[in-house]
Amino acid sequence: MIQTGIGPVPVARVRIRDRGATSPDERIRFSSALLPRWARRSRSLDALLPVLYLRGISTGDFQEALAALLGKGAPNLSPAIVTRLTATWADEYTRWQARDLSARRYVYVWADGVYLQARMDEQAECMLVLIGTTPEGRKELVGFQVGVRDSAQSWRELLVDVKQRGLSVAPTLAVGDGALGFWKALDEVFPGTRRQRCWQHKTANVLNKVPKSVQSAMKADLRRVDAGASRGVDRRVRGEVRGEVCPCE
Repeated sequence: MIQTGIGPVPVARVRIRDRGATSPDERIRFSSALLPRWARRSRSLDALLPVLYLRGISTGDFQEALAALLGKGAPNLSPAIVTRLTATWADEYTRWQARDLSARRYVYVWADGVYLQARMDEQAECMLVLIGTTPEGRKELVGFQVGVRDSAQSWRELLVDVKQRGLSVAPTLAVGDGALGFWKALDEVFPGTRRQRCWQHKTANVLNKVPKSVQSAMKADLRRVDAGASRGVDRRVRGEVRGEVCPCE
């Protein structure tokens, strides 16, 4: 029985025996990609459980919270099972945080501090997140950690950590908001990396300074500036935004 988002689904596992093997060591074992061994829940449900835990659902409340979705009693979600799952998540996080980065190279990196109200804490913690893009154009989560707001010391610790784990080639370009802590730490750890202000943050800062009645038109103008092929494109619009309302200049 597999627990899914539409309730429990009975599934029969295919039994396959390797009759051609002459010894146990030569026997080929079949492993299903759709139904891994000892599977009890669908992958989507497994992804949901840590989100609910971070949202404040305690280990003893999972069965009651998911009873309407998974059926009476929410099988395979007893407090003991959820406790084992949380221990597994912690182990996976520890291994991920210590992974080798010597073979990785990132052309661009995005840095931002995200405030999370996880586990219903009175004060939201600042999660420093670093996302990189490989030369092939694939985005990857490089690292993250809880920091003291967007301080230079917290960003320095994260950047030094990824560098010590093998990220020796500095990213070509770093994109971030106006928080000075990240840029200060970047100059110390990866001094050769170029800077670029995040256009999404800058756009939001501009729109917060104008009435809602003109935000739609101004957002369209800002997109024209962002999409310009060169500095000479839409110079008039760029000048109007910079001179009238832009708080970043």
